[in-house]
Amino acid sequence: MAYLAGDIGGTKTHLALYKEERGKVICLKEEKFPSQKYPNLRLIVKEFLKETTEEIAKGCFGIAGPVKKGKSQATNLPWLVESEALSKELTIEKVSLINDLEANAYGLNMLKEEEFFTLNEGDRKAEGNKALVSAGTGLGEAGIFFDGKKDIPFACEGGHADFAPINEREDSLLRFLRKKFGHVSYERILSGPGLYNVYQFIVETRVEKEREEVLKEIAAGDSPRLISEKGLSGESRACKKALELFISIYGSEAGNVALKMFALGGIYIGGGIAPKLLSIIKLGGFLDSFKRKGRFSDLLGGIPIRVVLNDKTALLGAAYYAKYVM
Repeated sequence: MAYLAGDIGGTKTHLALYKEERGKVICLKEEKFPSQKYPNLRLIVKEFLKETTEEIAKGCFGIAGPVKKGKSQATNLPWLVESEALSKELTIEKVSLINDLEANAYGLNMLKEEEFFTLNEGDRKAEGNKALVSAGTGLGEAGIFFDGKKDIPFACEGGHADFAPINEREDSLLRFLRKKFGHVSYERILSGPGLYNVYQFIVETRVEKEREEVLKEIAAGDSPRLISEKGLSGESRACKKALELFISIYGSEAGNVALKMFALGGIYIGGGIAPKLLSIIKLGGFLDSFKRKGRFSDLLGGIPIRVVLNDKTALLGAAYYAKYVM
């Protein structure tokens, strides 16, 4: 019997079939689809399964958006996804929807030690709740409750909480973004589109000047990727400044989540952005902002921080949920 797993995001839909053989979970098939080119998830799954002969026992999809009673209106897609409708149309007896960060949290159980980068060793004997903060197409967050014996992931939508600046430059950033969006959440900053927002702030408020040809290239292309490349290489001082501010705010929000979840057991940094920016994260701005919590700075310094390097963690987590939790 096989298990259908999916990681449903605003940019791509990643599907896979898994099967357990001799105590090991193996991948039979996987494929990525551009989410925006399809009107719904059902068509993608049907296309993925059209030549599959395996009998599918269960299916689980991690989706970027809140899940209520088996239904989810995706945050960055015009899709309403319903587990019951998927089950009937795909003739799979059990189908579950879970938040994509909840799937990521379950996926941590499937990773090897070398699939993490330790940013802060912290207390080596740390026990307690954990949390996951993941910047990618959006900003996802999840808690992991420790009941004394095992970890129990749960979803939240903390990425949409109000952005709280901690210095004058961030005050200015808030005012800049408020003019554009009204409500300014952390996701308006800590995401791919958010990085472009930060870059625009750096340039338009003259924190750093930018060459006209670079401005046009970034505006017309894959903005987050170009900002990252030009900032890491030193080609653009404005891009470098944007990355530094982005990483500082990322660390600050990770520290906020650690306090709110009382995540003494550790903070995991997931998503597609952190592994690409490891070289600048290692410089210390992230950790400094993470710990800068006044009277609780020492407490934060003892929390382990690990960057997740495997970009299939949510997919693996959906498979884990289908096999062991449903």
